[in-house]
Amino acid sequence: MKKSLLFVLTLFLSAYAIAQDFSYGNISQQEIDMKKYDKDTAAHAVVLQEFGEARISPDADDNIRLYYTYHIKIKILDNKGFDKGNIEIPIYSGDNTVFEKVDDIKAFTYYPDDNGNTQKAELDSKNIFTVKQDKHWSTIKFAMPGMRKGSVIEYSYKLETPYFFETFKTWHFQDDIPKISSEYTVHIPAFYNYKATLIGGLKLTKNIGEVEQECFSLRGQKNPCSKITYGLSNIPAFVEEDYMTSPKNFLSALYFELEDYTNPYTYAKEKVTKEWKDIDQQLKSNEDFGGELKRKSLFKDRLKDIIAGKADMDKANAIYTYLQKWFKWNDYIGIYSTDGIRTALNAHTGSVADINLSLVAALNEAAISTEAVILSTRSHGNINPLYPTLGDFNYVVAKANIGGKSYLLDASDPLLPFGTLSLECLNDKGRVFSLDKPSYWIDMNTANQRQNDTYTFDLTLQENGKLKGTMVHYSLGYSAYETRKAIKKFNSTDEYVENYAEKRPKFKILKSEISGLDSLGLPLTEKYEVEIGVYDDMNHDQLAFNPYFFNRRTINPFKLAERDFPVDWGMASDTRYKVTVHLPVQYSVEVLPKNVTYSLPNNGGRFITDFEGDAHDFTFNYVTQFTKSIYNPNEYPFLKELYNKIISTEREEMILKKKL
Repeated sequence: MKKSLLFVLTLFLSAYAIAQDFSYGNISQQEIDMKKYDKDTAAHAVVLQEFGEARISPDADDNIRLYYTYHIKIKILDNKGFDKGNIEIPIYSGDNTVFEKVDDIKAFTYYPDDNGNTQKAELDSKNIFTVKQDKHWSTIKFAMPGMRKGSVIEYSYKLETPYFFETFKTWHFQDDIPKISSEYTVHIPAFYNYKATLIGGLKLTKNIGEVEQECFSLRGQKNPCSKITYGLSNIPAFVEEDYMTSPKNFLSALYFELEDYTNPYTYAKEKVTKEWKDIDQQLKSNEDFGGELKRKSLFKDRLKDIIAGKADMDKANAIYTYLQKWFKWNDYIGIYSTDGIRTALNAHTGSVADINLSLVAALNEAAISTEAVILSTRSHGNINPLYPTLGDFNYVVAKANIGGKSYLLDASDPLLPFGTLSLECLNDKGRVFSLDKPSYWIDMNTANQRQNDTYTFDLTLQENGKLKGTMVHYSLGYSAYETRKAIKKFNSTDEYVENYAEKRPKFKILKSEISGLDSLGLPLTEKYEVEIGVYDDMNHDQLAFNPYFFNRRTINPFKLAERDFPVDWGMASDTRYKVTVHLPVQYSVEVLPKNVTYSLPNNGGRFITDFEGDAHDFTFNYVTQFTKSIYNPNEYPFLKELYNKIISTEREEMILKKKL
């Protein structure tokens, strides 16, 4: 089990030789013949060698750039490893004059022919494509030629970027396939003082360096650099576990942060590491963030009729609903307004920042104290707590403060109820910003959200062996949001109901009624008249009946002997079932289900069952509760055991006896 997820590396000098890039095209017969990787026989591919090099250096016009070279060789062990042959290289463009560029792409696939001779397929430059994602990001894509089981692929490229100043090029040691060798060499001029941080549970097997004299030449002046090589050998594949946040939070990788530097042009000493007060000022003075928060007057006339005569809570709800319906999200996220909220308002569309900065401004115009919260989504990864930097954040929501309570709001999703965020936003911490006071942290994992589901059945066992009656599903909070999303994917509620029944072969829906679909602040109610096939033949003295017939759990999601990472559900949950059954007069209950209570330590959750009834009519209740959003690895064995007990209990059957 990994004990340490974070430690800071100390760079040191050594007189020993520094590793160099491996030779291109040097494919051994052993690599061609390789059938499996002995250290991980389940691997679909394995990195044989990986090398990267990053160097800060001036270009021909004395503009300082970072030049990055990447080279990798991978053995494809079976068809499931083919995805490693689809290469994507993201590049960023600030504008038309400052951007990243990639060139010198080389790619070859080596494979044995029918005679056992090694053949080589080379990538045609015509098959390299650049796909624009948005106004800043593009992706260079290509597929390795001649891919087949047992082949060895090798590719390399060079990247030139002006964006090295605060964050040097990150190196990812770990991936979802094992690596035999991974090395990264950096050349950092003496002008720049970077701190290197290794995230993840693996320790370096190589960390050696030397001083390079006269490696950085600018305007005729030659200066030294530190040349450091970091290496790891026999790196295990990262195995993603159920209910965890972004693998980025746990993968072993090397990050760099610039602490201070000497300006190579003026020789002035500059401190880069910022405090939050510096970030506050940066955001407040940014036209695309603080500037937009000041545009309250845009909403003065728009809100007049919407909020007239309303109390604060009703005002906030009305404004939130108005903007939810006014805007259509354009699928772009980020913390900065893209085109300005005035333009977004006129166009009825905008980014997450356009919409939610509008929400903050509108609520403040209505005299409801509201702040902006910037955060990092679950897929984007956690925030680095060591260095205040805006680069860690990729999303913004609103925090309305009403009557001593706070409500987190995201108007970019038309189905989110007031005070509810999507699961993607329930990650780590958020930083709360306003124009008139210092920023502060808020724990996104303790947002006041729950998943609440209640299922009630009132069923009668028919002479034909079928249960007939009603099923009602009440969903609240985030559960209602997820159900509304599922329903809205269909053209009509009838199509949703038809699909619902198709997923349950013995479950026939005779009539349906769904209410509260468009009332986001209210529970969603699904009421069905159902007929459920249970017995093909009732002509028996005894019948087995499983009261957990709906959504019965049969597989434990927690299968590992031990777990390295937290179980992160994002929110607490409460799921309840009430099953009432009316038996034919000739049947009675002979063997009752057990009443059980299984609990997690420290009130972390529980599973409870309760049976009550007489000979012909009974009600069986069972409840599953998880009171926390995150369970630490040391709580994993208890979660695993609780699920084992639940699965075992839900296998147990009642026995119905027929009168002779």
